[in-house]
Amino acid sequence: MKQELLSRAECTAMRGIAILAIVLHNYCHFIGKIVKENEYQFFTSNNDRLWHALTNPDELLPVHLLSYFGHYGVPVFLFLSGFGLVKKYEQESRGQVHDRFGEANQATCPLDSFVRYNYLKLLRMLIVGFSLFIIVDMLTPGRFQFHWYNVVAQLAMYINVLPEPDRIIWPGIYWFFGLMIQLYIIYRLLLYRRNSWWVVGLIAVCWLLQAFCDPEGEILNRLRYNSIGGMLPFGLGIIVARIPNVGTFYSQRGNISFPTWEYFVALLISTVLIVVMCFWYQAWFWIPALIIIGTIALVKIMPKWMLSVITWIGSISAAMFVAHPIARKLFITVAWKQDIYDGLMLYVIATIALSWAVKQIIDRIPSPKL
Repeated sequence: MKQELLSRAECTAMRGIAILAIVLHNYCHFIGKIVKENEYQFFTSNNDRLWHALTNPDELLPVHLLSYFGHYGVPVFLFLSGFGLVKKYEQESRGQVHDRFGEANQATCPLDSFVRYNYLKLLRMLIVGFSLFIIVDMLTPGRFQFHWYNVVAQLAMYINVLPEPDRIIWPGIYWFFGLMIQLYIIYRLLLYRRNSWWVVGLIAVCWLLQAFCDPEGEILNRLRYNSIGGMLPFGLGIIVARIPNVGTFYSQRGNISFPTWEYFVALLISTVLIVVMCFWYQAWFWIPALIIIGTIALVKIMPKWMLSVITWIGSISAAMFVAHPIARKLFITVAWKQDIYDGLMLYVIATIALSWAVKQIIDRIPSPKL
């Protein structure tokens, strides 16, 4: 019987880990005195502050680490997106392509139908979260100055390609939708059913386009807001999904599971390398690969009770992704005026509850048909 490296539950658990990292990061990095991340650009000053926090730990060290490293939940989502596309559109059974959850689709899918389907799938989430956010944003202090053309660009998911994306995308996390529609188009045009060396080549090209940029410059910022910055984890997802019976080289009786200690070692080594590599510009580009390895290893060694909790979080991850900026806008002032951990606790509770409610709304919107 064929088994896979990642089961459906484990993929959902990886989403749970990724969304928790993103949710916590997007709260922590809004606090002025906390270490900021290197996500779109590479700032030596941020690394200096991280090193100071690591070598002079205090009660805020967990917040520093969540702020600096939490954004790496995004590459996990990109990896799972690439992985899922291959499972859905490339792996055939009796003339059909089946997605990871058993839904059958036609083996051939025209580009226009493919883009329309995936755009509407993303829009179902975006329109609910964005509508609720702008209402809360308008009713609370510090509201953002929206312009109609940027709102159109956000809903049409091309806002990433406009100048100064970090100044016009609000809430900031919604840049992910523009990134995903770009990657869907690239997959269908260039990578669908093509040899995996095409994926490797595209990853290399995207790396080279970034490697010689000014680490703190606007060009790098623009590239990393778009598909060039996300191609590595997305491409790795495609490559891993195409490997037949991955892991079988270890087993002797068809059992593809590695011993727990090997996953523990993988998690430990990847964690150490992530910290070390974040201090060097060229090494920094490849951290998402280690994030993915570490996340897979973490899921594999989790006790069952913890895996079930994280899997449930993963099941509402789409709703949590679009809902957490709303809770952040309401509760970030607690961290500014009272106590960071008080605000963080209230924010997490409100985010989970709000995400469950948002999921009920999203689920009532008709799903697009391919």
